[in-house]
Amino acid sequence: MTSSITSPILVTGGTGTLGRHVVPLLRAAGREVRVLSRSGPTAPDGLEHVTGDLLTGEGIDAAVRGAETVLHLAGGQKGDDEATRTLLRAAGPAGVRHLVHISVIGADRVPLAWMRTKLDAERAVAGSGIPWTTLRAAQFHDLTLTMVEKMTRLPVLPCPGGLRLQPVDSREVAARLVELTLGAPAGQVPDLAGPRLYDIPALARPYLELRGRRPRPKLPVRIPGKAGRAYRAGDNLTLEGAETGKRTWEEFLAERLG
Repeated sequence: MTSSITSPILVTGGTGTLGRHVVPLLRAAGREVRVLSRSGPTAPDGLEHVTGDLLTGEGIDAAVRGAETVLHLAGGQKGDDEATRTLLRAAGPAGVRHLVHISVIGADRVPLAWMRTKLDAERAVAGSGIPWTTLRAAQFHDLTLTMVEKMTRLPVLPCPGGLRLQPVDSREVAARLVELTLGAPAGQVPDLAGPRLYDIPALARPYLELRGRRPRPKLPVRIPGKAGRAYRAGDNLTLEGAETGKRTWEEFLAERLG
């Protein structure tokens, strides 16, 4: 089942990291796009803007009205579960026929509070009665860069033992989400991760080289508790069965910083 090509696609989080890539791709595919934001029109001219708040529910009924497909990208470090439930409460009565949702690899395995909100949001989508598609993705290169920038400002480089990441390019995630949005509801689809595994020193090394800075002395640290055990076990990774992007961390850095 696919939605009418004349129906607008509502994109929550349409001005964020993913949204800035997704919206032009949807428009290039000939689809009308409606962007939801909390603070009024911030998307490019030529788009339909709606103002609403997924935490309070204000404006959400109007945002989903007439949209047979919703691409839910809005998210943060807390409240994703409540925001998603608010969206679903409006989407059902509005006749939404396909809800596409971005989540994170490890949502069901890493015992952190923000991961639990991601998992609760996934479960809300799956139990909503609305046909759905959920894609779990690895940490974006953009967010990895923010982390590396902060860590390399320190006189030593903290190196959590056993921690590995599979950073993925946000443009590749966006392209996959557009493909899923334009297709039929598919439920839980294979995870999308980056092409290589890195520990913290391997992430920092090319960044420091491109910045012309010296390597930092490494400081081994241990992530405590259940979360530490999960990261050391690789529960934040999908090593088998995932789709993988092509763009590496090094290629991303060369383009962004070079």
